[in-house]
Amino acid sequence: MTDFLTDFDLYLLGEGNHWQSYDKLGAHLADNGANFAVWAPNAESVSVVGDFNDWDRTKNPMHKHIPSGIWEVSVSGIKEWDTYKYSIENNGNTVEKSDPYGFYAECPPCTASKVVNLDRYQWNDDDYLKQRAKIPNDWLEKPMSIYEIHLGSWKRPGDDPQRWLNYREIADQLIGYIKETGYTHIELLPVAEHPLTASWGYQVVGYYSITARYGGPEDFMYLVDKMHQNGIGVIIDWVPAHFPKDGHGLGRFDGTALYEHADTRQGEHRDWGTYIFNYGRNEVRNFLISNALFWLDKYHVDGLRVDAVASMLYLDYSRKEGDWIPNEFGGRENLKAIEFLRQMNEQVGTQYPNVLTIAEESTAWGGVSRPVYAGGLGFSMKWNMGWMNDTLRYMRHDPVHRKFHHDELTFSLIYAFHENFILPLSHDEVVHGKGSILDQIPGDLWQKFANARLLYSYMWTHPGKKLTFMGDEFGQWNEWNEDESLQWHLLQWEPHQGLQRCIADLNKMYRNEPALYELDFDGRGFEWIDCHNWEQSTFAFIRKAKNWQDYLVVLCNFTPVPRKQKIGVPLLAYYEEIFCSDSDYYGGSNTGNGPGVMAADETANGHPFSVEVYFPPLGVSVLKPRG
Repeated sequence: MTDFLTDFDLYLLGEGNHWQSYDKLGAHLADNGANFAVWAPNAESVSVVGDFNDWDRTKNPMHKHIPSGIWEVSVSGIKEWDTYKYSIENNGNTVEKSDPYGFYAECPPCTASKVVNLDRYQWNDDDYLKQRAKIPNDWLEKPMSIYEIHLGSWKRPGDDPQRWLNYREIADQLIGYIKETGYTHIELLPVAEHPLTASWGYQVVGYYSITARYGGPEDFMYLVDKMHQNGIGVIIDWVPAHFPKDGHGLGRFDGTALYEHADTRQGEHRDWGTYIFNYGRNEVRNFLISNALFWLDKYHVDGLRVDAVASMLYLDYSRKEGDWIPNEFGGRENLKAIEFLRQMNEQVGTQYPNVLTIAEESTAWGGVSRPVYAGGLGFSMKWNMGWMNDTLRYMRHDPVHRKFHHDELTFSLIYAFHENFILPLSHDEVVHGKGSILDQIPGDLWQKFANARLLYSYMWTHPGKKLTFMGDEFGQWNEWNEDESLQWHLLQWEPHQGLQRCIADLNKMYRNEPALYELDFDGRGFEWIDCHNWEQSTFAFIRKAKNWQDYLVVLCNFTPVPRKQKIGVPLLAYYEEIFCSDSDYYGGSNTGNGPGVMAADETANGHPFSVEVYFPPLGVSVLKPRG
């Protein structure tokens, strides 16, 4: 028998540098059957079992490569879609495990892996991928507005609300909606296979398997392909921080702590009831980095949003004193996890230029989105959790009290350019009893919708890329529930339609105005006009493009009282109002500065010229100089 794995493969796998390890490990169809390979160094014996051999572990035993600990066998008669597991014996105990490198699996609660071919789909996104790969093609200087989606609850069939839409149905319905609302990207909560639907995908068992809940691998390829053909980027959430303890999964895979640490002070997340990867082990690091590259290679995704990075960086994350082990220098930093993240980001950046890696990182760790060569972690961007927390806290205050919390909005501009930030209003802000965004905002019905338009308008004009969770854009009333469709019926009422139109116009303005995106991560792109008017809770600032004469003046009023003020501006020009969140088109009172105002040759706020403007009630007005 000829081995599928070469000596060079085994060398690279042991070294931890076989970046396409998924081409060798797992199940791969061959002319007369399939080749199987699995890493289980401490097992006494391993067999492939499945329907094809009546789940009899004596029929297809694997042979072990020493010293790599990889077991291999070729099985004739295997067909695509056959189910299988690995039967692993250690110390007289036998367990059946799903394939860590399995490309597909049964739909939960069933747990067997399936043999599939991922190379048959005919992609039609070559033009998109070529454009994406061009250098320079810097997303840091482009508009990026992300629509975050949970596939199982975005929309359910009207005739069967208990059924999930499949990937193809979602694609066909979602494309038109994304184009209508103007988002540049979608971000999908984890799509890898996971046993518990209520985990939203954040407790992964099948890292290489698209979840069977919504269809097969080619169905998901169709979704990504269709998005790309329509110019829409696809980001997926990726979870290398931890994995669940389910018996068919990675935990105690060969009877020992293989993928995880043996010491629970290093190997378990108490809060989540999960295992932590052993990032210091070559094969584990290789498994995860290959997995990151796998989604870019086989499924053409445009970005990985890496979940729970803070939990990876700190050995004492959510641990009491005495329940963690310091690093070799006595510190709390997880040096092996840091090395892994840097290596992962380097490989993604090298092999897939202009694919994004985005960190969900909630601490003040420096340089998360700075290059590895400059001492950073190497991510493209980082979620700005500080902005999110401060802004939502401010918005929850009754407008009459907001003047006492003025600094909660101004503080973000002190650090806005320390990282490449995305401003997130994600699924985490509308669960666990928090209520929907609309429900969290104070006031009567009119004020709630005005506040929502104000929040999003402030967000879209603030430095940083944008992310909102599905349902926020039309004013979902209920807290998000993964078992139910969004409340699409709300769009029969005008306030919800108005909010949706507001978001669509914000995205349109955002795409059309370089001042709102070109210098998102450069202090030259922002200037306060007046951030001191705490008594009236108003803010005025300038957003600038690379061309200094291309700028916008943004007026924000966080009270329901219209304000008239004189503010300074750089140029003597006519200032056209290009957006007003208080427009009656969105359900507002139509108080603003339309069609525009002419500047006067009078100084104000340190600028040589000035304009007399209205700050709309609970609203934002955006002015652009003309002529």
